[in-house]
Amino acid sequence: MRKYNNIPPLRALKAFESSARYLSFTKAADELFVTQAAISHQIKSLEDRIGVKLFKRFNRSLQLTTEGEIYLLTILQSLEQLEKASRQLANRNAKGMLNISLLPSFATKWMAKRIWKFQEKFPDIEVSISAFEWLADFKKENIDIAIRYGKGDWPDAYCELLFEERVFPICNRREYKKLTPNPSPTILLEHRLHHDDFSTEDWDMWFKKAGIVVDKPIKGTRFSHTVMMLESIENSKGFALGRTPLVIDDLKHKLLYAPFNISIPSENAYYFVCQKGTEELPKILEFKKWIMQEADASKQLAESLLAKNINS
Repeated sequence: MRKYNNIPPLRALKAFESSARYLSFTKAADELFVTQAAISHQIKSLEDRIGVKLFKRFNRSLQLTTEGEIYLLTILQSLEQLEKASRQLANRNAKGMLNISLLPSFATKWMAKRIWKFQEKFPDIEVSISAFEWLADFKKENIDIAIRYGKGDWPDAYCELLFEERVFPICNRREYKKLTPNPSPTILLEHRLHHDDFSTEDWDMWFKKAGIVVDKPIKGTRFSHTVMMLESIENSKGFALGRTPLVIDDLKHKLLYAPFNISIPSENAYYFVCQKGTEELPKILEFKKWIMQEADASKQLAESLLAKNINS
């Protein structure tokens, strides 16, 4: 069994790292709450132990030697690994808090209506949900899990597909009742067609999928946020492009309708994301299992509701 007899004391390594960062024994002493003499002694002991000079000492400054620069890189990597292992162990034991980041639209239209199920199943886990338009930084913002929208190309994170997305026209009940049975998609050109800036899929793409040539500008309100558009379409004339999974609950409760059996796939999707190395933590595994089951249920509900809306 290895005894690691050649490893210097941690306090000496911390003194070296801090001194190398500031190139000052005095500033390192202030940071570590010790005297300048103590730092100088730790560095001298470390140099004697490994048999290498780490600093060039001048009257009022320090400079790393070539050996010191090489040693610093190794020490930094080792300290980061030690800190990471300690943090992961602490997180494993700190089961009581789960910080989740997601887009405001997904938080409002999907997560907020389901998170109570997770809290009932795991009452010992306290959930905190933050809604951001930007990608949350797991370390800086203390985020455990993120539901991200994109292509899953986040190399520094663990990603697993949650939802693929379909895009299709929607309207409110009042507009839906005005339609004849099996309406032609061409009637949409007679209406105001609303859309949001968030989606990369637009009306031109949908009309192309429907085989309809659009030879005039599409008129409608443009919204900067999806939830604003959905709230508006529930209470106003016209049609909008709805996207799963954001509209499935509104379809279920007949606040919105999907009258046409034509949809286009989105180039983006929703992903379960967490920091690499934390995906096996119990609280994260439990949440992933729960949300994957909810996502599967939502997919089945979406298929059923779209068929029902179209054929009713």
